[in-house]
Amino acid sequence: MDERTLHWLALHLVFYSRPEAGRRLLARCPSVAEIFRARPADLGGLGLTGEAVGALTSGLALRNAERELEKIRGMAYSVLTFEDPGYPRHLREIFDPPLVLYCRGRAEIPDDLAVAVVGSRRPTPYGRALAEKLAADMASRGCVIVSGLAVGIDACAHWGGLRQGRTIAVLGSGLDVIYPRVNSGLAGRIAERGAVLTEFPLGTGPLQRNFPVRNRIISGLALGLVVVEAAARSGSLISAKFALDQGRGVMAVPGNVTSELSRGTNALIKAGARLVETWEDVADELSSPWREKLLAQREEKDDNSRDSLTGAEALLMKELPTDRAVHIDELAERTDFPVSELLALLLGLELRGLTVQHPGKLFQRRI
Repeated sequence: MDERTLHWLALHLVFYSRPEAGRRLLARCPSVAEIFRARPADLGGLGLTGEAVGALTSGLALRNAERELEKIRGMAYSVLTFEDPGYPRHLREIFDPPLVLYCRGRAEIPDDLAVAVVGSRRPTPYGRALAEKLAADMASRGCVIVSGLAVGIDACAHWGGLRQGRTIAVLGSGLDVIYPRVNSGLAGRIAERGAVLTEFPLGTGPLQRNFPVRNRIISGLALGLVVVEAAARSGSLISAKFALDQGRGVMAVPGNVTSELSRGTNALIKAGARLVETWEDVADELSSPWREKLLAQREEKDDNSRDSLTGAEALLMKELPTDRAVHIDELAERTDFPVSELLALLLGLELRGLTVQHPGKLFQRRI
């Protein structure tokens, strides 16, 4: 990591919580390096705090950045600065892009086709299945899936992306503070084939105020954003607002009008968001040439594992709904199979990606 990277990181550490002040400073100076050659008097009239001016002119900001870089090297992470060629082009275009991105995984963030999929942390089985199906269908056609690593819809979208392609997770904490902890394993899988990103320094905890801020990155990385299940007051709606402000396509999956988790998505559709049922609906909302790139692959990419089902497996699959989960005892009544045999069959189907098990011995067929 060169001196230029050090300067950008030092600037970021001073201003990541006040990015507008950092942008004003960059507009005044011909280069980021010049900022650290300035005297206190040179930085007057920019509305900077005395603490910020002191850190920039005393060398404290650079020393802090050096320590941060040592930690980054030790953890095998990388950083992308706003000047780096690999900084995501779509994100660079938004009003308030982060000056620095911390990256775990592939530092080369794709600039091509990317769609964000977000939603409730407590989705219905139908919402889970649909989010994973949409993500998998788009990923199989070369689309990068972006989401926030939260439990619920976010995690389902990431798993769908991993089944067929690549996915990017954006954190509201430092890279070394994965939140929620239950998704630590998922973060590792994402880093192997995609990237886990954040603008927050190492050691930053998952503070509530961080998540609305990180949502602008989720939408900024993507060409469009799909909301799958969201209450009337939801963080996903904040992401939709960011997407709208950034000129991205806003889409939503319609839901049951009696469900609280449908109020946010149905309200988005009423307000003009694209109604989404399939990946083709998502493609139709994107601008050229991305729309044509996706729709050129209309042919179905069916899972061949469905063609090799045994008679017992095929019968069981017919009894498994896609819009809800059913208990093992109900399946035993429907099929007349012993519970022990059902569990063996379900395990085989789950390993092939055809079913999913929920807590409490509840099972569901993937869409």
